[in-house]
Amino acid sequence: MRSDLLERYDAEMRREPPSSQGLVATRVGGRVRLSGPYNCIVYSDLSTADAEAQVAAEVAHLTATGGQLEWKVHGHDRPGDLPLILARHGFTPEPMETLLVRAIDETLLQPALERDLSIRQVATAADVDDFLKAVEAAFGHPFRYDPGQLLAGISGGEVSVHVAYAEGVPIAAGRLEMPAGRSFAGLYTGGVAPAHRGRGLYRALVQSRAREAAGRGYEYLITEALETSRPILQNLGFTPLTTVQGWVLTADGAEG
Repeated sequence: MRSDLLERYDAEMRREPPSSQGLVATRVGGRVRLSGPYNCIVYSDLSTADAEAQVAAEVAHLTATGGQLEWKVHGHDRPGDLPLILARHGFTPEPMETLLVRAIDETLLQPALERDLSIRQVATAADVDDFLKAVEAAFGHPFRYDPGQLLAGISGGEVSVHVAYAEGVPIAAGRLEMPAGRSFAGLYTGGVAPAHRGRGLYRALVQSRAREAAGRGYEYLITEALETSRPILQNLGFTPLTTVQGWVLTADGAEG
């Protein structure tokens, strides 16, 4: 079952990635590149013989176009030494994460909030400001992406954002990605301000987004979890599929 789900994930989300939020997929060689508000190699299946040349070609493309590129390396991607090749070409690693998946069912949809807490879906620009405040409170740094793009995704029905409040103050948040025509909805940017951890907010934000995904007809939730959140998600019934690690390169640091 696990291998079947991983193959389904690769087919739906990586080899034929959903187009959303201004991203354009380009297939070249054994890799799939997303370009737009951010640039990412979302899929690669390279042979031992051509991996070095393919990475060098991608570095040359980045040098010509500018900006920053993230190469997402999954634990089952070929060749096995791809991270070493990326490092030789100047890419630097992000923290290792675990790709987790869970079928959406009634056991995941039960609300669990303390009386003084509430969760609200983002609907307006003012709500987006609350989301940005909650994200900075939870992670200690601003939201990485363009808030305008986020609001456009919400308006287009591709993204849903949920914010948790304590006495009217935004203290936690989570984002739900809902690609059209896919089986998987994605959980991202889930975090809770340190002073409010241990109150079930992380779990409640997962459940809130799961209810919306269920209502939209998705079969599964996926997420890329750091070690801080992986145990909580596994306690909620999520299953590891593979590891995921981003490798990042900026054009001014690129070497062919």
